[in-house]
Amino acid sequence: MATSGGQGAYLADLWTEAKSRRIPRDLFEQAFAGFKIIPKVIESSTTQPETLATVQNYIEKRVNTKRIASGRAKSIEWNNALARIEEAYGVPAEILVSIWGIETNYGGFMGGSNVLHALATLAHENYRGAYFRRELMTALEIVRDGHVRSDRMVGSWAGAMGQTQFMPSSFVNYAVDFEGDGRADIWSSVPDALASSANYLSKSGWRHGEAWGYEVRLPKTFDYASAWAARRMTMQEWQRLGAIRVDGKAFPRPGDSARFYLPAGGRGPAFLLLRNFDVIKRYNNSDSYALSVAHLADRVSGGASFTAAWPADIAPLSQVERRELQKLLSERGYDVGEIDGRIGAKSRLALIRYQKSEGRLADGFPTKQILQSLRRSPAGRKDGETP
Repeated sequence: MATSGGQGAYLADLWTEAKSRRIPRDLFEQAFAGFKIIPKVIESSTTQPETLATVQNYIEKRVNTKRIASGRAKSIEWNNALARIEEAYGVPAEILVSIWGIETNYGGFMGGSNVLHALATLAHENYRGAYFRRELMTALEIVRDGHVRSDRMVGSWAGAMGQTQFMPSSFVNYAVDFEGDGRADIWSSVPDALASSANYLSKSGWRHGEAWGYEVRLPKTFDYASAWAARRMTMQEWQRLGAIRVDGKAFPRPGDSARFYLPAGGRGPAFLLLRNFDVIKRYNNSDSYALSVAHLADRVSGGASFTAAWPADIAPLSQVERRELQKLLSERGYDVGEIDGRIGAKSRLALIRYQKSEGRLADGFPTKQILQSLRRSPAGRKDGETP
């Protein structure tokens, strides 16, 4: 095994643990033949994006005409397997196709990294070192158990792999040999990959027969303060507050619990999100990601685009800017809770009070315009007081 001195010592340390996990020596040697620390993986783990995407930008990058058309074609191509998977796990076929499309463009790009080498690089650099070392050992066990050869274990720089991007630990917990050939092959077998995602969502609490949520229309007099303070309410309670489905239909189960989501403020689309939306977030803990999956699934199955237009002048705040917003509100006597860059219920209610004092739409949505207004507003001013 050709390595530099430092890397040789590192691999020797890895081998000690791998041996304790019953990894054969020849497999280990083959997996790490020619191993070198990967600079691009280190760069990816340390580089932060220079610009922040709006939810609109995030979704439109992932849900476009080409991906919708491809999703419909894939749904037809794999119709029989998808029907059997949906029957077995209770997760709609369009949700699975959507995850497949967003994660790897339907298998078109599963990542360009050797997963074992990428995980070893991250563990070596102590980037969440203990976590990635565990994932590395789990990945070696997956190879040992015959699911995939080490040279075919490709994925992202962070070790997510296969058609639907599973971390090694997720593979062990949820991967399915749906084709029955003795291997859970999420790289080459579309049925195995989709069934594995269905199993993941099912075990994460997917509720069969329930929607992910609804786009809703809000009256001009909508009480945003009550909406943000409520956190979750039944559909019936949301309807009493004035939220109605954009298609005018009744909510099918008035007792279902939902939370409010306003990704672009009161001038953009508004949503009531059900429990299945949060199950999608188990895949990637991001509202933008889950809304992309949900929306692509709707479009693949013939649904329309969002009814409300996205406002053109919305620019998201960075965490530093959100902390500044909270600090400026606090200095003006508003209770924002902890100044931590997270816009929770207290911060939203404080922002609503400030927006009312300025004669703005009081939706509790933080924007650069609001931040600039606060920067110009003298400290100590509150609730419509004049200097």
